[in-house]
Amino acid sequence: MRISQLEGKRVALWGWGREGRAAFAVLSQRLPALPLTLFCPEAEAAVARAEAGSALQVRSDVTGDALAAFEVVIKSPGISPYGEAAVAAAGRGTQFIGGTSLWFAEHADAEGTVRDTVCVTGTKGKSTTTSLLAHLLRASGARTALVGNIGLPLLEVLDPQPAPAYWAVELSSYQTGEVARSGAHPQVAVVLNLFPEHLDWHGSEARYIEDKLALVTGAAPRIAVLNAADPHLAALTLPDSEGVWFNQPDGWHMRGEWVYRGGQAVFDTAHTPLPGRHNRGNLCAVLAAVEALGLDAVALAPAVQEFRPLPNRLQTIGSRGGVRFVNDSISTTPHASLAALECFAGQRIALLVGGHDRGLDWQDFVQHMAHDVPPVQIVTMGANGPRIHALLQPLADAGRFGLQAAADLDEAVRLACAALGAQGGVVLMSPGAPSYGVYRDYVARGRHFAELAGFDPDQITAIPGIGIA
Repeated sequence: MRISQLEGKRVALWGWGREGRAAFAVLSQRLPALPLTLFCPEAEAAVARAEAGSALQVRSDVTGDALAAFEVVIKSPGISPYGEAAVAAAGRGTQFIGGTSLWFAEHADAEGTVRDTVCVTGTKGKSTTTSLLAHLLRASGARTALVGNIGLPLLEVLDPQPAPAYWAVELSSYQTGEVARSGAHPQVAVVLNLFPEHLDWHGSEARYIEDKLALVTGAAPRIAVLNAADPHLAALTLPDSEGVWFNQPDGWHMRGEWVYRGGQAVFDTAHTPLPGRHNRGNLCAVLAAVEALGLDAVALAPAVQEFRPLPNRLQTIGSRGGVRFVNDSISTTPHASLAALECFAGQRIALLVGGHDRGLDWQDFVQHMAHDVPPVQIVTMGANGPRIHALLQPLADAGRFGLQAAADLDEAVRLACAALGAQGGVVLMSPGAPSYGVYRDYVARGRHFAELAGFDPDQITAIPGIGIA
């Protein structure tokens, strides 16, 4: 559905975050006579009325009956389409779309392809990968947009002038299905990996995987760049897309710290600014995508040395008294916490885990703590902290590591520093869980961690390169 097709329809917005505001701004500009209703929580209603004025009717009665009065509801990504109200309204004919869907429909050519667009998704690593992709494309001299889930909604850059040569678009699992529903086809789509996440939004692990893979199974990109080492991806058959595989010997892959293209050694990543081996491995995905666009990826690979890492992702924010503080607030799954630990192998680590409880299984994490070299200390916190603590207690009782429970992040940092003592080490906040319920988002959690460690949070939060440059 294109924006012009909304004219004359009964249209509502659902959610007044940045995506909702972007949708309102675009519709107000393109279709100024279109009446609009906003559904949002009462806490947001006063802000919405103040910002939009009489151009927007604001309601907080989000029910199936209320939503069903509209033909189209433009929904913010964080609102699940599987909730009771949305399902009831959809059953009565209401169409739910998002800003991502509108953007792709607007940019498709006559064949339905959104040229020079690379979409990146995956359970972990997608923000760094998308940023690195934009960095290398800019290193080629091309004007490039870094947009999407990374912090700049697509509708905020609907028609930039001059237009970028390339679009590097990060997509969450909340948005991948929107591309498929737009009827458009990205030129290149990259899927990095799949682990259980956001089960409260998707409803089940199977649906999460289905929604995530919609970027390649439903949107039918011209070229699909896939991780051969991921079992979910390795089993895919995509008859409507050209498949390009990374992490396999014939393509871009890692051997030790070196990136290879087939049998050709291309680049030593040992001293790159990419935090963690998994991010250095995702460089292979980036180079495969660059090559899929027709550029010389081998020549561009050394430009990774000038890449600036993103905040809240294995970010060293500083050291005090022999203790190094690492902010991995973006970590929202146990697998992400394990990847973070791998980055500091051989060092004395006090690990902070726990947050909002989405019901994810921590047994794999526990098994790693039983058989790998564990941290010196694990401090649990947050709503799922007690559940994680109970799973780890037998290992702590056996002397594998120290284990303490904290009431909040303040106490967790104090306990971690005390556990490291005069010998020092790394306080690693890699929670493996979202920040909901305590913080507005993972950025706010990272800022608080920086404050508790004694550093200026304003110095750690900017995302390098976001936007068009």
